[in-house]
Amino acid sequence: MTTPTHPVWFITGCSTGFGRELAKEVLKKGFNVVVTARDKAKVSDLVSGVEDRALAISLDVTDSAGIEQAVKAAVDKFGTIDVLVNNAGYGYQSSVEEGEEHEIRAQFDANVFGLFAMTRAVLPVLRKAKSGHIINITSVAGQIGFPGSGYYSASKHAVEGWSDALLAEVGPLGIAVTCVEPGPFRTDWAGRSLRQTPNTLADYAETAGVRLKGTAEGSGKQPGDPVRAAQAMIALTEAENPPRHLVMGAWGHDAVTTKLQARLNEIEAWKEMSVGTDFPK
Repeated sequence: MTTPTHPVWFITGCSTGFGRELAKEVLKKGFNVVVTARDKAKVSDLVSGVEDRALAISLDVTDSAGIEQAVKAAVDKFGTIDVLVNNAGYGYQSSVEEGEEHEIRAQFDANVFGLFAMTRAVLPVLRKAKSGHIINITSVAGQIGFPGSGYYSASKHAVEGWSDALLAEVGPLGIAVTCVEPGPFRTDWAGRSLRQTPNTLADYAETAGVRLKGTAEGSGKQPGDPVRAAQAMIALTEAENPPRHLVMGAWGHDAVTTKLQARLNEIEAWKEMSVGTDFPK
């Protein structure tokens, strides 16, 4: 077992996108890292030549037994885990009505239940150390429901609400929790990794249909830089008071702040009816 002199990162979903770029940046910092993908061969290049501080593991986050084995392997090599990054997951698009049951359930298995299981497996290590940081990669869609992304958005909203509860429980133990909420970034999310159920109902052509088409056409042209996102995630873990939310990208920041302000305005506009539902004093 190697005793680390730098933080130990455990990152899921490192074959492409945020996970891969984050692993590269973590290694550049001289830190220790566990990189995972469903096929270990796709991340073997990341650890080549730095095997003393990097470990590649095959991991499907929907496999509970595999999660336990991966966490054990990480602790056996490095002695601990300091930062867990729940990055594994993918996008699924359809109109709500046209969503397919098997696609919806598969989306939640990866984006939600796999993330939950991964975190439960690592929490005993973080609790023992009374320190650490859990970073959950959600999305601007975890704050806003867009047409065509109802089920994806639901999966990210689930993680956001769960992260609130998680922080309330583990914050007093010295463990930080941050949801990173990217807008459009130049990853495979909108390309190779995206699943779609085509829109065939004319009533949704100008809502879900337009979004499905626009997402596919925009792949590879997004303004967000995954390398800069990775650097921001590392900076989060070095902050004295890391945020619960970090929206990434100018488009995402503008969309989320506009949405939250509109939501607050609506809640205040209906305050009289809201408070009027209590028993009379």
